[in-house]
Formats: sequence, C-alpha cells, structure tokens
Amino acid sequence: MSAPLPDSTAPSPTPSPGQRRLQVRRSGVHGKGVYAQVPLRAGEIIIEYKGEVIPWDEALRRHPHDPSDPNHTFYFHIDDTHVIDGGVRGNSARWINHACAPNCETEDDNGRIFIKALRDIAPGEELFFDYRLVIDERYTAKLKKAYACRCGAADCRGTMLGPKR
Repeated sequence: MSAPLPDSTAPSPTPSPGQRRLQVRRSGVHGKGVYAQVPLRAGEIIIEYKGEVIPWDEALRRHPHDPSDPNHTFYFHIDDTHVIDGGVRGNSARWINHACAPNCETEDDNGRIFIKALRDIAPGEELFFDYRLVIDERYTAKLKKAYACRCGAADCRGTMLGPKR
C-alpha cells in the first residue's frame, strides 16, 4: 500500500462538469500528445502512468510492439526487474512525449509512476517529460539517431537517451 500524496500535490480547481483536465490529440513533436485542458499548477500530480506491470523478460519477449517502428514502445521502467507496459490497460499518460526542456517530471511512489508539473502549465500546452532512456549498449551515433529527439528546445541534446550512470 502506498503512502498518501502530500497536500502540495492537490489538483487544480475542479474543472466544470463534463470538462476534462487532459486531452490526447495530434502532436507537433511526434504522433499523439497530451494537452492540458485546464490550468495545471507547478508541483501538481497530473496523472498516473498506468498499464500492466510485467517483468523485464516478458517486456523483451513482447518487443517490438510495432515491427515497423521497433524503438517506439509504451514501456516505463520501474526497477531492474519490472516495467509498466502502457500499451496494455494503459491510459492517456502513455501519449506524453519526450522533451529535453520538459514541463513535467516523473515521480516513483512505491512502483507507481506519477507525472508531476515542473511549472504552471496553461490550457492548450502539450505535456512533456524527459525520457532519459538508458540502453545497455554503447551510445553510437547510429543508436542516438535511432532514439532521435524532435523537441526543438534550444538546449536539445538530440536524443531521448539519458546519460549513462
């Protein structure tokens, strides 16, 4: 059982009836993206990344979901033995795109992953977090290109790969 989230993560004022907080639609960065429909506050927990929690060996067995785009998955690394497959029983969080200068970050709460606003986010803004993907093999130019970043930020590092630990 996970601990309750701190009060500072209370959501923004409740949207009017029938209004959604988030919307999935076409992204100018890549494929689909998630957009704020209401103002979101810095520090606010926006959404939980949901999906089937599976062992890494099962994730590798399932990979790739789409052979024509083998590096695109909805996997979210939890720890060395488990991953969330957002493609199975996932929610709209799986459509949040990567950016090198993100407006959101992820927070791990006992294996549950939450997306949290780094700053105030206005309605209509697309949500982003830095994927900081870690691949076991050597980071070659070819590998970096396979995981190319399309965020367009002034300080874009050109890849969704994170630094090696």
